[in-house]
Amino acid sequence: MSDLTKKRKKNIFRVVLFTATIISLWFVPWTLVKAWIMPLPDTVQEQVNQAIDHNLDGMIVYIDQAGKPPQFYAAGWHNRDSKIPARPDALFKIASISKLYVALAIAKLAGDNSLSLDKSLTHYFPELKGRIENADSITLRMLVQHRSGIPNYTDSEGYWANPPEGAQASLELALDQPALFEPGEDYEYSNTNYLLLGMLMDTVLGYDHKAYIRAQILAPLQLQNTHFALSEIDTATVMSGYHKGYKPDLKPQEFGMLATAEDVGIFVRALNEGRVFKDGEQEIYSQIYNYEHAGWVPGYQSFATYHKDIDTVVVVFNNTTDDDLLLWNLTEIIRNRIVKIVKKTST
Repeated sequence: MSDLTKKRKKNIFRVVLFTATIISLWFVPWTLVKAWIMPLPDTVQEQVNQAIDHNLDGMIVYIDQAGKPPQFYAAGWHNRDSKIPARPDALFKIASISKLYVALAIAKLAGDNSLSLDKSLTHYFPELKGRIENADSITLRMLVQHRSGIPNYTDSEGYWANPPEGAQASLELALDQPALFEPGEDYEYSNTNYLLLGMLMDTVLGYDHKAYIRAQILAPLQLQNTHFALSEIDTATVMSGYHKGYKPDLKPQEFGMLATAEDVGIFVRALNEGRVFKDGEQEIYSQIYNYEHAGWVPGYQSFATYHKDIDTVVVVFNNTTDDDLLLWNLTEIIRNRIVKIVKKTST
């Protein structure tokens, strides 16, 4: 090959590489890049204020660092239309953070032999044989760990635009569908797993499992600002929720548990410190689920994490969502930066 040919090939490669770079940069979500590369503020409040500058409607942050009084932060709107400022004590839809409470309740019931994690789904629900693929080989343990292969009912087309009412109606969306994988062979997050666990606890207990969670988890921790439905509370205390491209306030939609950031933080610390467990329960829980979580429903994003190296719980609520989860990633960046600020100021 001549030197001229080599030179031409190098030039062609450079043009292709340059073109590819320009194309990739065109699709970079600059909102995320900006949030990531900005100089780290000196204080958490400054970082929360920056979140609103990134086009989020409102944010609440709770920080519980061992040996220090809990810290509360807020910015943006509690209600955008009424121009009510964000309140750190507002109730918020915590979405899948609620799975921590359900998994803990399951561990407690397994601990007192009210149920068995290794029994099959059809042992408790024989009527589901033939309606959920592999139901006779899916164990409760697999449900808790999202290793059942059961499809996620919230992935059904149009679900979030018009969610069905009641657990059974939601379950119908996942019935008679092919399994995602063989039980125990893979992992796929599925809300159907926890819908079934709630129904299972109702059956085993003989009453609503929410009452069990109130008595066994919320009451001992004195969590008086944790609730299971909008109907239980004054909705004026609930932070409004917004979805990009959809103008109405999403607060009236019923999507499960609500809590203040403080209540979530108290629970997550108690969970990580082991104060929520009786004899034998922590060993069971540690085998089946996590000690922190995040949540998403339209208008509401929530993150509850524990950082062992600084013995700190960080709870972040953001009341703005979008279709492509850009704002989820943005909130994750902001949460990580908040943790960095806490670590920096704690040394």
